[in-house]
Amino acid sequence: MGISRLQDLFFDIANEYGARADLRIVSRGFEDAVKEISAAGEARPDVVVAGGANGAFLKSRVDVPVVLINPTGFDVMHALARARRKAASVALVTHGETPDEVRRFVAAYGIEVVFASYQSTEDAEKCVLDLRDRGVGAVVGPGLVTDLASRAGMEAVFLYSRASVRSAFDTALEVAQATRSEALRRQRLDNLLQHMRDGVVALDDQGRVEAINRRLAEVLGIDAANAVGRSLLELAPDIAAALPDADGDALGSVRGVSYVVHRGPLATHGAAAGTVLTFQESRAVERLDRTLRSTQRPRQFTARYRLDDLVGECAAMQRVRTLVQRYAKSNATLLILGESGTGKEMVAQSMHQLSARRDFAFVAINCGAFPEALLESELFGYEEGAFTGARKGGKAGLIEVAHRGTLFLDEIGEMPLPLQSRLLRVLQEREVVRLGSTEPTRVDIRVIAATHQALTDGIEAGTFRADLYYRLNILNIGLPPLRERPADLMPLAIELLLQVAKREPQLRARVRNAEAAAHALGGIGDALSSYTWPGNVRELQNVIERIAVELADADGAGANALTSEDLHAIAPELLDVRSSALSGELSNEREEALTLRERSRHIEGDEIRAALASCNGDREAVCKALGISKTTLWRKLNGVTSRK
Repeated sequence: MGISRLQDLFFDIANEYGARADLRIVSRGFEDAVKEISAAGEARPDVVVAGGANGAFLKSRVDVPVVLINPTGFDVMHALARARRKAASVALVTHGETPDEVRRFVAAYGIEVVFASYQSTEDAEKCVLDLRDRGVGAVVGPGLVTDLASRAGMEAVFLYSRASVRSAFDTALEVAQATRSEALRRQRLDNLLQHMRDGVVALDDQGRVEAINRRLAEVLGIDAANAVGRSLLELAPDIAAALPDADGDALGSVRGVSYVVHRGPLATHGAAAGTVLTFQESRAVERLDRTLRSTQRPRQFTARYRLDDLVGECAAMQRVRTLVQRYAKSNATLLILGESGTGKEMVAQSMHQLSARRDFAFVAINCGAFPEALLESELFGYEEGAFTGARKGGKAGLIEVAHRGTLFLDEIGEMPLPLQSRLLRVLQEREVVRLGSTEPTRVDIRVIAATHQALTDGIEAGTFRADLYYRLNILNIGLPPLRERPADLMPLAIELLLQVAKREPQLRARVRNAEAAAHALGGIGDALSSYTWPGNVRELQNVIERIAVELADADGAGANALTSEDLHAIAPELLDVRSSALSGELSNEREEALTLRERSRHIEGDEIRAALASCNGDREAVCKALGISKTTLWRKLNGVTSRK
């Protein structure tokens, strides 16, 4: 911005800066210059160069950096020397007070100079006329002063030189580059602030907003663009109660929504000059916590078995596979009924693998394998210091570990009564409270329970809660014992032998495929089929392990077929006629000792199984044939299955 002689000097050197900056010379001063800058819009300059009174005027009225042209010592000396050649009496007129260094410079060279200064245009006119009346013949000063002196009939020498203007231009370039760098940095920070999912506001030491993102502005119902420079508590007085009193976190409510509010210092050059507040919705914190708990699970909490691992083609096993596929689509609690060794955990793992929870933990625990105190801490976890020997920092229970996955409770009938009530609350509220804590933790789990006991008998005996039973028995699957599926015995034995062969290199050479395994077991098929297998598949697996050892030690390259004599040495319990007879006598004695109620239950169970077989497992048809409701059928099926 230049008028008069300074404008001409700008034009003289403008071409030198054409390649370095977009330089515009505007012939405006004072109020006209202010209006020009305000009306520039997107063409608003990064920095303004001006001199004298015009520069000082602009510096106090526009929010654009203004670089003032300052004359150098050489400029002053050279201008005064030129003025002395034109007149005997010389005056140096500057805007504002004459700098001390200029006075010292003039005194050092013994130059007689009249010093004068001005603040405004009116002051400049009065100053020049006063100097003329005092007999001053030449005036050295900025463009405004020299123009006035010329009109007053005095000699005038322009104070500024090309060097001082170039210096001002160079300084302006540095300021512009620094301003743009700072603007770019602030823009990046603002973009980062706006893309944050949490609400963020930066306050100065007076509590006024320096920056706020749209997320928080929307939460508070304020205009982010007009919030800067205003007090946050004046903009949103209802959040005062939600703010922490000191640096740290606090739980507060804003417009009915719960937030975790963090307060921290806003540092400038190492000193705290304000405050940063972040607002994180508490529900988002809970979701993040649940996600972390579910993804950071130990490797051992995984399901190994799939539906294809359930061997058997009998109608009962086909029905089990159908139910597994159907129930895997649900999150409802499931109760698996079956004798020990029938594969209850395999069914639970298969269902987990087919469900939407397959990518999360499958946590299994045997409720009868732990003392009550240990089972409680394993299931529900504990806080630090909850009891003697508690781990530092506490420990998450298996219920928490199973978050978003499946919790399998084996032998649920052996769970102690006090823990049954706590488990009931987990099933009802889907939250768990650690030992020594009062704060519940939300969990998203599917519970699958299994038992070989008749839970209804436990209810009658007072060892199992009826309300827990009805919570567990929403869906149920009954697994048939091995003795009721004779057609599946040999396929199971062959599959188990092949599994052992995969682990044992010596046996692998003899039992290469299912055909070789069937040949090896062919001679003992009748003996295996005639046994009642009270231990079910688990007992069969143990016998096959013994058979595998015998086959691995046998001579010859092929897998020799075993005989009954071999089986007698390997598993004498399968061929011990005396044991079988004794078992039959004991069975008869047990049947004679049955009460009338127990006999009726056995008869009723046989009738239900027969009806299911005749109706191909169609329960609606069974209900119609027996004249009972679905609820009654479910209840009696549970009793029948659990008493096998």
